[in-house]
Amino acid sequence: MSKHMGGFNINKMMKQVQKMQQDMEKLQEEIRQRTVTSSSGGGMVQVIVGGDLQVKSLIIQPDAIDPEDPDMLSDMILVAVNEGIRKAQEMLEEEMKKLTGGMNIPGLF
Repeated sequence: MSKHMGGFNINKMMKQVQKMQQDMEKLQEEIRQRTVTSSSGGGMVQVIVGGDLQVKSLIIQPDAIDPEDPDMLSDMILVAVNEGIRKAQEMLEEEMKKLTGGMNIPGLF
């Protein structure tokens, strides 16, 4: 059986797939090390989220703590965390587009 099928070189394709897998693994490790920052309440609450979509840091300024209004602080934390996760997901998507040339390949991350 020939390795060439109608001008299609299966060995070349397999090498390309292996290289893409290696590039993806390297990129995934690099992205895990990156972080994005978001804030709410004019900077009163700041969140740092890693490329692994885990919250790395949560900083709350003392002025944000109002014992008379704990709901306001909860809201600011939720806004900052959700925005941080959204930014980290966008970073992941952008990096994957660079790697795949814009092709959408399900299950990469």
